[in-house]
Amino acid sequence: MRDMSEPQRPARNVLGGSLVICSAKPLTGFFRDGCCNTGPTDRGSHTVCVVTTAEFLAYSKAMGNDLSTPMPDYGFPGLKPGDRWCLCAPRWQEALEADSAPKVVLAATHEGALEYTTLADLKKYAVDLM
Repeated sequence: MRDMSEPQRPARNVLGGSLVICSAKPLTGFFRDGCCNTGPTDRGSHTVCVVTTAEFLAYSKAMGNDLSTPMPDYGFPGLKPGDRWCLCAPRWQEALEADSAPKVVLAATHEGALEYTTLADLKKYAVDLM
């Protein structure tokens, strides 16, 4: 029997390539593997690899998701501007609509994010397009 906590197939990014690591420090991802992998147990769709900004961290905190305060009991160091993090795709879309979206690393953003946002919008915020 397959472990339902693991992704079902090789992970692909929004550009159709292999999903690359988003961040090992701080360690991110729903599975805490450094990648924005997803699977049946990831109800929040932690699929968008973002580069945090002070503006986004303030926005997220105001919306009830404080990502900047350390929580040692959970092994969470707190994020600071410039950190990469696997953000829930619906939260990224919400931040976009509020003009507070952080930059995105497309090669590290799971294709599952496209269920909540468009590739065109992600590309507007991409840090890894030439």
